[in-house]
Amino acid sequence: MPDVLVEICCGSLEDVLAAREGGADRVELCAALCVGGLTPSAGAILESKARLRLPVMVMVRPRAAGFRYCDSEVAVMERDVLAAVASGADGIVLGALRDHGSIDGAACRRLRSAAGDRQVVFHRAFDLTPDPFRALEELIDLGFTRVLTSGQRTSAVLGAPTLRRLVEAARDRIEILPGGGIRPHNVRQVVDETGCRQVHLSAFGTEADPSTASRPELTFLADHPPADQYARTDVAKVREIVRALRPVSSRS
Repeated sequence: MPDVLVEICCGSLEDVLAAREGGADRVELCAALCVGGLTPSAGAILESKARLRLPVMVMVRPRAAGFRYCDSEVAVMERDVLAAVASGADGIVLGALRDHGSIDGAACRRLRSAAGDRQVVFHRAFDLTPDPFRALEELIDLGFTRVLTSGQRTSAVLGAPTLRRLVEAARDRIEILPGGGIRPHNVRQVVDETGCRQVHLSAFGTEADPSTASRPELTFLADHPPADQYARTDVAKVREIVRALRPVSSRS
């Protein structure tokens, strides 16, 4: 059986380096993962590309909450796409919807054009679309490379039947990338049940930052995790995922 590509979602340069050490094949670079991921800095992109050869997919998302963007937000996203490409991004991850969840074709076309010859991925905003198969055809027509999706369920395990149908509908015209709730114990199940040859997941542990300990009554992260802790990619967890997907014949 061919190897399955492992894409690790990363929130920093340190995460990117840990993902590489753990054996990841590709990374998605974001900022503010506590709100689902926002556009990372140019510095994070530049340093990631300077330090590793793995493909770096860059999230372009201007704010938290939903995915219906006004003209000024799309203008910011367009500039962010151009900046990411100029910084060496191998691909762009984005998504834009209309009020009721259908694909915003005009915004997507504009952003797709800004990405030039780079890969462009429509992220899990896809899971909000009322008709995923119609949305898939629209994204194919728009020239997207890949769709990141849980099969419109809370996890890729639950969405596996829809993911398989999406793979069949895509007919190699666009890639289907399962993501959402994938862990070492279920990643093989997702691959087997969907027929996908790539997976997207995070592999975080918790890291301590003691610099706030002297003033525990102060907080700088309202409605978010404690100020003395943050998520960081765990090399061992990445290795566990990669090991779970290694063909049986190659296991030691």
